[in-house]
Amino acid sequence: MARQKWPSWWDWTLELSPHLLKRMVDRRFTEVDLRRMLEKASGLRRDVVEGRWIVEAQHADAAWEVIVEPDEAQQLVVIITAYQVEP
Repeated sequence: MARQKWPSWWDWTLELSPHLLKRMVDRRFTEVDLRRMLEKASGLRRDVVEGRWIVEAQHADAAWEVIVEPDEAQQLVVIITAYQVEP
């Protein structure tokens, strides 16, 4: 997806959910890794959960998905979770 097509909320401040913080340990990635995934994201699509989006990314030579939920009221992007996509 071209940079100019990202939604207006894309550049809002990130907030890491408690669920994500636990998954970061379980799935062995850091906040720095997560930020790199988002910086180099290749796609974005709506999630099945209303108000959430799936960011398509790469990490450690594998496809990943990062679930985000923009919070209009606080102008934050809450990172819900991130996981490696099984081939």
